[in-house]
Amino acid sequence: MNFKSIGKNVIIYGKAKITFPENVEIGDNVIIDDFVFINAKKRVKIGNNIHIASFVSITGNEELIMENFSALATGTKVLTSTDDYTNSYLTNSTVPDEFKNVYSAPVILKKFSIVGANSVVLPGAVLSEGTYVGANSLIKANTITEPYSLYVGSPIRKIKNMDREKILALEKKYLNEYVDKK
Repeated sequence: MNFKSIGKNVIIYGKAKITFPENVEIGDNVIIDDFVFINAKKRVKIGNNIHIASFVSITGNEELIMENFSALATGTKVLTSTDDYTNSYLTNSTVPDEFKNVYSAPVILKKFSIVGANSVVLPGAVLSEGTYVGANSLIKANTITEPYSLYVGSPIRKIKNMDREKILALEKKYLNEYVDKK
């Protein structure tokens, strides 16, 4: 595939499907498992030390940014566009745009953010630095989380503060022991 850019130590398993790879930027130390689907109509920026687990789907008409040390667990769905049919519009990809009401917005996972298995992320969601989201959660459109927090539920609700200093210390130790020595 002809990516916009690709770093070192990148593993993309053979059964992953990436459309429009020319819009995809991939950093160092990235794993994209089998059965991942990325529809990169707009920019998809995948930072360093990222894991996108099997059966993740990333679709829509806007960009996705995954900053360093973020992850999408098995079965997660990230939508940068969705049909809004609450006001009696037609819906689905076979219908011309003039008959639909499609909402599109970028999705951003800041550094140290993870979305748990089988969760759904809707357009415009921003997971602030250090956001952890439990399995089977719904991150509604235009949600902005608090940094270094644990969220669960459908829709998500904050249940705990995360230890920012511990996370930063672990990052420093990892970089010193594994990255800076190369």
